[in-house]
Amino acid sequence: MSKLVKPKKIGKGSTLGIVGPSSPLPNIEKLDLTVRKLEQLGYKVKLGDSTSRAYGYLAATDDVRANDLNRMFADAEVDAVVAMRGGYGAMRILDKLDYSIARENPKVLIGFSDVTALHAAYMKYADLVAFHAPMPVGTLADGEMEPIAQDAFDRALKRAEPMGVVPSAFPLTALARGKAEGMLVGGNLCLQCGILGTPYELDAKGCILFIEETGESVYSVDRLLTQLRLAGKFEDCAGIVIGDFDGCDAAMRGHNLTMEQVLADILPKNKPIIRGYSIGHCTPNIALPLGVMARIDADNTELTILENAVI
Repeated sequence: MSKLVKPKKIGKGSTLGIVGPSSPLPNIEKLDLTVRKLEQLGYKVKLGDSTSRAYGYLAATDDVRANDLNRMFADAEVDAVVAMRGGYGAMRILDKLDYSIARENPKVLIGFSDVTALHAAYMKYADLVAFHAPMPVGTLADGEMEPIAQDAFDRALKRAEPMGVVPSAFPLTALARGKAEGMLVGGNLCLQCGILGTPYELDAKGCILFIEETGESVYSVDRLLTQLRLAGKFEDCAGIVIGDFDGCDAAMRGHNLTMEQVLADILPKNKPIIRGYSIGHCTPNIALPLGVMARIDADNTELTILENAVI
C-alpha cells in the first residue's frame, strides 16, 4: 500500500460534520446533548440528514447516508467527518460513495466498529489516512473522555507530530515475540471479514494488522479469525495488534475453548503479536490512526506510531 494523504489536524474552532452511515440512534435527544457538549468544547457542528431519520435498523436509506458522506467531504466548511455511531449499514453504501471528492478534499474521518468498512474503502480509493477513534455520541453524551483516552485522541488528531507509544488502560501480553514495522491497518473483525472478496477488501501485505471485536461468542471469533487466516491476511501481515474483545466469552452448549486457546491455535507463531489494548468497544477507547507507519515491539509489548497522521 502506498503512502496515504494526511488531513489537516482538528481543534477548537473546527467544524465536525456528523453523519449516520450505519444504525440510527435509539434516542435523538442524545444527539442534541452531544452537539451542545461539542459546542461547549469549542467545536462547530453540522448535522447530516442521516442523523435525524431512521429506515428500519439503518440511520436512513442508502442514498441519504451516502449523500451525507459525499456532501460532508465536499463542504469546505467541514474539517472532520464523524460517524454518530456504529451498528450496521456502512457496507451497503461503499459502492455509492464518491471517493474522488474525499481524495480532493482530505479530511479527518472518525469512527470505529461498523465504520471499519468506511476506513478500508477511503484508505483504498481516496488514499486517505483514517482514525479508529471514539465517536461523539456515547462518549461525550455519557461524560467526558477519560484522561488516557483524551490524551491519545489529542496526540492522534490534534497534533501534527507522531503519536508515539500507544497507551493502554488494560494489561498487555505478547502472544508471539519479535519486532516489525509497517503501515497500521485494520479495525473490527466482523467488518474485516465482511469485505473479504469485495473491491474494498483490506490489504494487509507488509502491514501491522489491528483487530477488535464485541459481542461474539468464542466459536464465532474462531470462525472469523479462521476466515482471515484462510484469506492469507495473517501470512501477509508483518505483525498483529489485538484490541478489546468485549463480551466475546460465551460458551457453545457447554463445550468451549478459551479465547487464549483459539488465539494460540489460529494466529501465526512467527511474527510479533500483542494482545490487550483498550481499543474498541471498551472504556476507555484509545484512538488509533490507520494508514500511517507503526512499529510493533512484542519483546517490550509496545506499539509505536512512527509518523504524524495529520498536518
